[in-house]
Amino acid sequence: MRLLPESTNTLDPAVSTAEKVTEHLEPASADLPPAQLSFAGKKRFGESAFWQKWSTAFKDILPIYLAVHLIIFIISCLAFLLVSKDSSRQIQPLYILWQQWQHWDANYYVGIATLGYTNRQVMAFFPLYPLLIRGVMFVTHSPDVAGLLISNIAEMAMFTILYRLVAEDFGKERAYYTVLYFAIFPSAFFFSGIYTESLFLCLSILTFYQIRHGRWFLAGICACFASLTRPDGMYLAIPFCYEYLSRIWQQQNLSLQAFLVRKQMVTFLKGIRWDICFGLLFFGGVLLFMAYGLVHFQDFLAFVHAHKYWGRHTSFPGVGILRSVGSILHQGFLSYIGLHNMLEFGTDLFALVMIVLMFVGPWKFEPKLWAYGIYSLTLFLYFQMVPVSGLLPLESMERFLLEVFPIFILFSSLSKYRTVHLSYCLVASGLLVFMLTLFLTNHWMV
Repeated sequence: MRLLPESTNTLDPAVSTAEKVTEHLEPASADLPPAQLSFAGKKRFGESAFWQKWSTAFKDILPIYLAVHLIIFIISCLAFLLVSKDSSRQIQPLYILWQQWQHWDANYYVGIATLGYTNRQVMAFFPLYPLLIRGVMFVTHSPDVAGLLISNIAEMAMFTILYRLVAEDFGKERAYYTVLYFAIFPSAFFFSGIYTESLFLCLSILTFYQIRHGRWFLAGICACFASLTRPDGMYLAIPFCYEYLSRIWQQQNLSLQAFLVRKQMVTFLKGIRWDICFGLLFFGGVLLFMAYGLVHFQDFLAFVHAHKYWGRHTSFPGVGILRSVGSILHQGFLSYIGLHNMLEFGTDLFALVMIVLMFVGPWKFEPKLWAYGIYSLTLFLYFQMVPVSGLLPLESMERFLLEVFPIFILFSSLSKYRTVHLSYCLVASGLLVFMLTLFLTNHWMV
């Protein structure tokens, strides 16, 4: 039994009318037989409809992309006011505009791109992004410019793919608000910096898009690159398995009681084909990097052991949240530690509420769309399992949780409530400007 290549809810109405349109197409050549004329017409129409969908998505996200980057550019220029003395006559060189993005983890990516993996500590950073920086440097001759180009191009592609994915599953209005809410989230400025967030999300959302269309091989290739960017990419195997097996389940029209009947269970297992093996590609990037660690550092798990340099340790999910609350109560709200914990705890709480609402409540996803919720829950639990020792146990959580993109799909369903929409836009964009300013002036905001 073969799996359907497309899910029924992802079909574009324009494509379904191809046969009607081709009936009225004029012959391209009198030498071609009618059958070939019809086939050629359908092919031209299909190609046109395909590019039209992506062109529409790009045009819809472009105003959001440009507006956010205009804000980022203005803040990048004005940030110098915070590090300059009043009435100072000092003139900064223009290249400072992009060098001010090279803070914290960005230094490690640039270092790997120029020098390679010189010690075990940097094995915590996966290689695809530094490799791309190295390649683009042949043109830019600057790792900073190369990193910014890669991130911003990947961000534009990521928003376009996200729009198409959401539009096919939830509608164009939800797609627009998903991209808008995602783009102005307080920590979304990392998409434009020398960080892996935009590249990883571009590859992971593209993997999701291929999964939803039943293109298992393409999904595996995209996921392989995603897991070569960040180890979190291997968790894309979970929505892959859910989509693959649920399609067999739907085709055989089975019920939950099927697991209690041996004959039906055997039939279900026989429906699995060899193309499920493409799921192994989801671990390809991680396995390649493990092999690299074995060759260069004689440590198959060098990238795991490198996390000890950053104070991260494995813990039961929820321990980090409790420690963060305790740190706020002990250190005080109006303190550096307290306010940082509030930012990270607030992001954690927002993500958790959105994930719960994916399964319960008036805005819950249909079972055929549970791949979004399952993937979100998996990533959320994974991030909660690796808190940091010290007074900031949820450190960088506002950046990590950007990977859980389905939370913005769920939140977009609240856009019809005017107060919620305006409150989010004003608060989120204000925090975005504030956090970006802190980052550009070399304050800890990662």
